[in-house]
Amino acid sequence: MADTPKTRAPASAAAPVKTPRARMDLASFGGLVLALTGILGGLILEGGKLRDVSQLTAAMIVLGGTFGATMLSTPIQVLMGALKRFFHVFVDKAPPPETAIEEIIGYATKARKGGLVTLEQDADRVANPFLRKALNLAVDGTDLHELRKMMELEIELEERRSMAEARVFESAGGYSPTIGIIGAVLGLIQVMKNLANIEEVGHGIAVAFVATVYGVALANIFLLPAANKMKARVEAEIKLKELMLEGVVGIVEGLNPKLIRSKLDAYRSVAPLQADAKGARTAPVKLAGSRPRAAMAPAGE
Repeated sequence: MADTPKTRAPASAAAPVKTPRARMDLASFGGLVLALTGILGGLILEGGKLRDVSQLTAAMIVLGGTFGATMLSTPIQVLMGALKRFFHVFVDKAPPPETAIEEIIGYATKARKGGLVTLEQDADRVANPFLRKALNLAVDGTDLHELRKMMELEIELEERRSMAEARVFESAGGYSPTIGIIGAVLGLIQVMKNLANIEEVGHGIAVAFVATVYGVALANIFLLPAANKMKARVEAEIKLKELMLEGVVGIVEGLNPKLIRSKLDAYRSVAPLQADAKGARTAPVKLAGSRPRAAMAPAGE
């Protein structure tokens, strides 16, 4: 008895790519462990002990002062967004460019054969919200200029919001060393009360400077590196959205899928913006048809 034939989707249908699984960032975990191991290991090799830098009061002063100052200087909406984005330091959820390119080429191939209207059902099933919105606008017959303008505005607003959230940790990294100095001064005040006992003075000075160690270490081992990693994630997300927008524009223009692929392949080699020593972000070379971006944008803007 012959098997009942199953209904299959047309070969030309573009299957939407599923939302990729989050990938653990081993560099973040490894870097944090290596930094702590190097510092504490050096302390032990010099004859010190872990309890020498284990001071609850110093930790309370540095952590409480740093995050209190950060809360005072940051709007609550941005602060909550930054706490949610902190997850991105150790986990990468963005799909690789190759995945997005293959999905877009599938849609381009189908649209070239049957027209944009054939993407109507596919557009609603796209996993990525940005690509789904762009494709729906294209299918609805939105003017190409207006489509590009709308999506570029969305990219710009998202970039501003995400960068503001990343700068929360950058600000905390600026406060932390100063709060550590405050902790050291508070410890020295207590030392001055026991000048008659030289042993207590020596011990008190050592304890007082632990707060400085905590403040500097928190800023340079955790807060500032975390802010830079968040910025790198944001740049990768923006680059991916620019890739998607260029792909949709190519579909609307009716370009050959091979030409669209050649155009989008350039995004694979575009490096994210890098922060220089003064905090300015140097933009990569502008691609043809991409939205204009300032060559140098101060990190604080």
